[in-house]
Parts: sequence; C-alpha cells; structure tokens
Amino acid sequence: MAGTSERGSSRALLIALVVVPLVLAIVMLAPALAQVGGPAAATARAPASPEVMKWGFLAAALVTGLSAIGAAYAVAVVGGAAMGAVAEKPETAGRALVFVGLAEGIAIYGLIIAIMILGYL
Repeated sequence: MAGTSERGSSRALLIALVVVPLVLAIVMLAPALAQVGGPAAATARAPASPEVMKWGFLAAALVTGLSAIGAAYAVAVVGGAAMGAVAEKPETAGRALVFVGLAEGIAIYGLIIAIMILGYL
C-alpha cells in the first residue's frame, strides 16, 4: 500500500510543478498572441530605431537576470531558515511555505517588467 501512496504523491507533485505552470503560461500569453495578427497590426506605430531596441533588449535581459538572481538568494536564505524552523516546530511548515513563495515573487515581478519593456519596443 505504501508504494501506491508514494506514486500518487509523486504524480501530484509532477502535476503541480510542470502542468500547472504550463497552463498558466498559456492562459497568460493567449491575449498577447491573439493580438499579433489582429486589426491593431494595421495601425502599428513605426518601429523603434536599432539603438533603442538594443538598449531595450539589454534592459529586459538585465531585469530578468537580476531578479532571478535576487529571487534565488532570497529563496536560499528564507528556505534555510524555514527548514530550521520546521525542524524545531513542524506545525510552522505552512507559514514557512508562504515566506518561500513571497521570495519567489521577486522573479515574477522582474519577468513582468521585462515583458512590459519588450511590449514597449
């Protein structure tokens, strides 16, 4: 019986880590992809100069990279402290997970800003 419950929990973990983010990405990108060939394409503004595009792409890359590094550092610090707290008091696991999730939000904010920069180009 123990093997089936472990298999079920690993399947649920797989769904949580792989399928759910993919579905969310598709849902979030669907409006942007729908606008690519729509009527707004006929009234699009003039393309930006190569110099502006170069700095825009560089800014988007820096925002994404630095926010990912910041989030990784935050998760490392918060995750280590959270595991120490859970080892001492197992009932604090839910609160610890919330703090790790807040640290992950830093990377998401950076990605949103990068998308906004690229949308401006």
